[in-house]
Amino acid sequence: MPVLVLDAGNALFKSPLRSEDPSEKARAELLLDQMEAMGTAAMAVGARDLSLGVELLQKKGRGAKMKLLSANLTDTAGKALFPASTVVAVGGLKVGVIGASPEGDLQGLQGKPVIPAVLAEAKRLREKDKVEVVVVLAAVPYGLSRQLAQQGEGLDFVVQSHEGRGPGIAQQEGLATVIPPGERGRQLARLELSVDGAGPFVDASTVQRDQESLKMIEANITRTKERLAATKDETVRKALEETIATFETRRATLQQSVKTGATGARRTHLLSYKQLGTDVPSDPAVQKLVERIEPPGSAHH
Repeated sequence: MPVLVLDAGNALFKSPLRSEDPSEKARAELLLDQMEAMGTAAMAVGARDLSLGVELLQKKGRGAKMKLLSANLTDTAGKALFPASTVVAVGGLKVGVIGASPEGDLQGLQGKPVIPAVLAEAKRLREKDKVEVVVVLAAVPYGLSRQLAQQGEGLDFVVQSHEGRGPGIAQQEGLATVIPPGERGRQLARLELSVDGAGPFVDASTVQRDQESLKMIEANITRTKERLAATKDETVRKALEETIATFETRRATLQQSVKTGATGARRTHLLSYKQLGTDVPSDPAVQKLVERIEPPGSAHH
């Protein structure tokens, strides 16, 4: 199965504030190196990636395969500091990936308004690069990511990172879906896409729930018909007949939904998480690198 690895940003530092602790830089460099080694295609530049300034990111980004992205981050002269997007081919599918940084002042840099910058880039990707899926790595507050999705013509997914929110559900906002990626590297979010259909992506778990609901409706219809056959009271019979009619209307709706999902007429997504706990073994070589920065027994180990 083709895989695309992305990071929504806010990955490198524990705080957006500058720290004089020398281990902070070493930790950030190690994280960037390991993301590169894992084949991460792109990362958005968030507030907690700029704690030591933009120079560290620009230096580490030179020649790297992993693209550091921001459609709206500029210097004081208004010059863009990072590419707005990148296009990645995954199993024959062209995916456009856009980065978004917080608005306002960021360590002396300027975060321009997110929504117009991202929508303009999405339009360019659709028209010029002919991408089939657009993913926004949104290192911005949750409320803004929802607004972006609601107004986001041309967007498919908005992967949000800013407040350190934990795992959640894929939330449909307009035609786009907001995805919570997990927090502080403790979870790995996995978004499985089926792209054989057409139109906006729908949640595959909704189709699964519809299948379960259909089974329940079928059982209710059977039981109600049994009660109808057993009673001769006309008042009760009328009420049962109305109940059966309601159930059958609901059944028809669910059958259509399940049929559409089963025939692949729609593109679907399915979100799940991998908890990165003690049951997931560490890579011994990487563990040694980590322990040079945060020795066993230290406060942050």
